[in-house]
Amino acid sequence: MNNTNINIPYPVNEPILDYAPKSEERNLILTTYKKMYAKKSTVFLKINGKNIKGAKTKKMTPPHDHKHILGEYHLANENQIRDAISSALNAKEKWSKMNWARRASIFLKAADLIAGPFRNKINAATMIAQSKTVHQAEIDAACEYIDFLRFNAYYMQEIYQNQPESSPGMWNQLHYRPLEGFVYSVSPFNFTAISGNLSASAALMGNVVVWKPSDHQIFSAQVVMEVFEEAGLPDGVINMVMGDPEMITNTVLASKDFAGIHYTGSTFVFQNIWKKIGNNISNYKTYPKIVGETGGKDFIIAHQSAKVNEVATAIVRGAFEYQGQKCSAASRVYLPESLSKDVLSEVKRQLKTIKMGPPSNLNNYITAVIHEEAFDRIVDSIEKVKSDNDAKIFYGGTYDKSVGYFISPTVVTTTNPDYFSMKNELFGPLVTVYTYPDEEWEKTLNLVDRTSIYALTGAVFSEDRYAIDNAIIALENCAGNFYLNDKPTGAVVGQQPFGGGRASGTNDKAGSMFNLLRWVSPRMIKENFVPVTDYRYPFLG
Repeated sequence: MNNTNINIPYPVNEPILDYAPKSEERNLILTTYKKMYAKKSTVFLKINGKNIKGAKTKKMTPPHDHKHILGEYHLANENQIRDAISSALNAKEKWSKMNWARRASIFLKAADLIAGPFRNKINAATMIAQSKTVHQAEIDAACEYIDFLRFNAYYMQEIYQNQPESSPGMWNQLHYRPLEGFVYSVSPFNFTAISGNLSASAALMGNVVVWKPSDHQIFSAQVVMEVFEEAGLPDGVINMVMGDPEMITNTVLASKDFAGIHYTGSTFVFQNIWKKIGNNISNYKTYPKIVGETGGKDFIIAHQSAKVNEVATAIVRGAFEYQGQKCSAASRVYLPESLSKDVLSEVKRQLKTIKMGPPSNLNNYITAVIHEEAFDRIVDSIEKVKSDNDAKIFYGGTYDKSVGYFISPTVVTTTNPDYFSMKNELFGPLVTVYTYPDEEWEKTLNLVDRTSIYALTGAVFSEDRYAIDNAIIALENCAGNFYLNDKPTGAVVGQQPFGGGRASGTNDKAGSMFNLLRWVSPRMIKENFVPVTDYRYPFLG
């Protein structure tokens, strides 16, 4: 079998289901949602393939109905984190030596399981735990995650096939080894696909993983683990632990076998982790790989040649899909004076048609923000705007947390390009608009570049190719994912590899082979078929 030349077929992006009224998929997702919502669930630590109880538990509640108890999850102590590390290291020898095609088959099977029998379950779990609409759950938990799994397997094959040239009489080979140790995966609440991929991408390349999901995504993280188990992932390859984030991180980073971190989340937390790794650097067997995607203050800038409806729709979709809780969400907008009034009028018209409520009502476009802390942070920003002289609420600004953490889509206008909501990541349904003089296009491009510490996504709207060219040059380092006449969200695996620079992360491009390359340590082997027998070179005569 090892002598077989195996080729993984080129993957195709998973089709997105519509969930239109009276459709079969609409009925099925609602049925699954109701069953999962009513059932009390317990999520255990998953160490060496076993369900492990923690010393303590915490309740799980949906953001749109915070009095409803979904169940509870277990919290690990330090010894259990060490057990998870040991479990991973014990699994490493067999897993790393498994034929690459067999590893690929496990994750390809996982993709097909999500596309088939697990689709409704993982989507419903994401709707419940993270308060996503059915559309946002479908493009995330189902389609994007399926794409990650299928495309990553194909990219792995491409990496292994990438070999150096060989001169006559020798053979040069690159062996792509997994990292020497284990990988620590830290995932966010907002994307089930990212949560699953942070562990799966490293594991696919032969690594073993300790995975800490967000406290607010554990309900759907459990489904991810169920899929892995059903796909045949060996015990100990991915170990899921929950608990105090600082304790878990400190315990992991104290291990001499820590070999890398795959992280998505807060910029502040990531920077602190990097500092801790630096302080511990002499204790590790190898220099750890540090891969992270963090915050964003993503922009839309429109040129005077842009079309009003296109810009307005990009603002509504880019800023308010999933309540603005995307690292790529549009949160600052620059409009020319000649278009500003019309664009804002169209934004208001569209927003007036939007419905807000729980994701179980598939007519809702906006649901709840993730938890009370997020709610309070965004409300504080709204109230600050109401009291300031250089900004005002153009639309929205209402909120209510009596049942769920609901905040209406809020548009702020400001006369101050350095206003706090133009600079600071708020991660919620609030976008700030600044209007600039038409003739100051290039000046405003420079303003966009200097305003934020982040550089994740950005969008330029223009029908003028010279203006677009200006923007591409001026904003070269302003966004890792740069969109022309499109909203700054919605990167598709295999089409738009995702990641940004500056304070937005290490720009290792999830959904591409560039990310997978971070989880290997290449070994160069040169074989000389006819060794020399005399030390002398021709120049010696």
